[in-house]
Amino acid sequence: QVQLVESGGGLVQSGGSLRLSCAASGSIFSLNTGSWYRQAPGKERELVAAISGGGAPFVADSVKGRFTISKDSAKSTIYLQMNSLKSEDTAVYYCSALVAVGRIWGQGTQVTVSS
Repeated sequence: QVQLVESGGGLVQSGGSLRLSCAASGSIFSLNTGSWYRQAPGKERELVAAISGGGAPFVADSVKGRFTISKDSAKSTIYLQMNSLKSEDTAVYYCSALVAVGRIWGQGTQVTVSS
């Protein structure tokens, strides 16, 4: 069973940057869409960015111009580069992939932006 492991979260000041990584135990990102979601306290989980098997990126309007999604298929890893972070970006960030058996999730990584 494929597993996703996120890393790179932490505490950062407003205006700062972080890069999240999501490593898959299998070579899934070369064929399947990888995504980043986030969930803030008291809010629903929302899609932040996604990248298709072919490499086509999607970024939500709320983070467009600040966040970039990329991948390294050889390393079975997708990344989320987050710049100009704001307090409203504070959330648990989850990596996800849509595979043959359905959607799978990582355990999440906390991102906290202090103002």
